[in-house]
Amino acid sequence: MSNNESEHPESQPQSTPPAPSSSIPASVRDDKKSGWERDVLEKLALFAVKEQRARRRWGVFFRIALLAVVVLGVWMAFTFNRIENEPLGPHTALVEIKGAIDSEGQGSAGVVIPALDKAFAANDSVGVILKINSPGGSPVQAGMINDEITRLRKQYPKKPIYVVVEEVCASGGYYIAAAADKIFVNKASLVGSVGVLMDGFGFTGLMDKLGVERRLLTAGENKSFLDPFSPQSPKQREYAQSMLQEIHQQFIEVVRQGRGARLKETPDTFSGLVWTGSKAVELGLADGFGTVDSVARDEIKAEDVVDYTQTENLSERVLKKFGVAFGAGFAKTVMSSSLPQLR
Repeated sequence: MSNNESEHPESQPQSTPPAPSSSIPASVRDDKKSGWERDVLEKLALFAVKEQRARRRWGVFFRIALLAVVVLGVWMAFTFNRIENEPLGPHTALVEIKGAIDSEGQGSAGVVIPALDKAFAANDSVGVILKINSPGGSPVQAGMINDEITRLRKQYPKKPIYVVVEEVCASGGYYIAAAADKIFVNKASLVGSVGVLMDGFGFTGLMDKLGVERRLLTAGENKSFLDPFSPQSPKQREYAQSMLQEIHQQFIEVVRQGRGARLKETPDTFSGLVWTGSKAVELGLADGFGTVDSVARDEIKAEDVVDYTQTENLSERVLKKFGVAFGAGFAKTVMSSSLPQLR
């Protein structure tokens, strides 16, 4: 060692080893640990508070929504009862058929007939207008409505019922219209189509190409009647055609009975053709041109029109909005393809 180094030892840099963790006071270590835990606890508490507030907000929302539905239901019931019970004065009763005529829709007998019954039974109704905008549908439903109109005309002979056609009144729609006292159309309306059809598909050719074998067991030689996956039997085809002819003849008789001497029959009258409103008037399938307002004013002489049409309730509209009835609608479409249709 040199003299300088020995004389001035303080001038030499000396490295200080880090203090071991054991030398850190326990109070400092506890403070750091408690600080980390405190942060975590604060975050968890804040998250819990937010979740609680969110649940509270959703709870309030659902309570308000439920209250709104209840209030709306009470208001609708009160309004409906008030309309039914309060005198309305002399008026024209309106019932509307819109869309396809089937067993479940707004054009079903179960919806239309009660509305017609109320319209005729109302003390202040002077006459009834049946507004139709339908391409047709089930001959059974159309026949039931036609029969009810005929019955109501006999029961209320002083209350006329007139049909007003908007866009189209064809097949099943016209089957119903034929029972009215008069039919009014627009010049461009589509009217007629007095015919019956039964449609479907045959997949036997496609199955042969794909190598698919149909395995169908039946008890009764005609149990597989018009099965789309089996070859068409000439005997079954002939039988189906005879059914269509029978229903067609029923349709023809209804039109002849309803229109009477006004009908100017031609070879095409019952061929299934559809005519414009102006041609329908010329052929005696319709009586003139008019709208709901003009018929109420000029024919029934009661300008005030009260709608007796039955509509879907709120729950049904909500269910259909969210597609709850999709499966049933699909099944009905498949099944109805093999049934006779007036369209």
